[in-house]
Amino acid sequence: MSRRCMITGKEPMSGNNVSHALNRTRRRFLPNLSDTSLFSESLQKWVRVRASAAGLRTVEHKGGFDAFIMGTAKTKLDPALRIYKSQIEAASAKK
Repeated sequence: MSRRCMITGKEPMSGNNVSHALNRTRRRFLPNLSDTSLFSESLQKWVRVRASAAGLRTVEHKGGFDAFIMGTAKTKLDPALRIYKSQIEAASAKK
């Protein structure tokens, strides 16, 4: 399973631990990921996502999962979320 946020695209970064004596050793900065479920009101089902804490705040700020998906271009979405965008578009066209 990749360490990549499906919402923001955050990935591990690399850098240095720097001691008081300025000795440098390589380290990795990992994103704060959690496996969670978001509810889609259009589809009436839960959608499993692997998102960072910042990604979950972004979804809330945009007004929920459906609003986030519809407000984001298909090319900028994670490939796993592109399927839900087309399903949400079809469900909203039906209503």
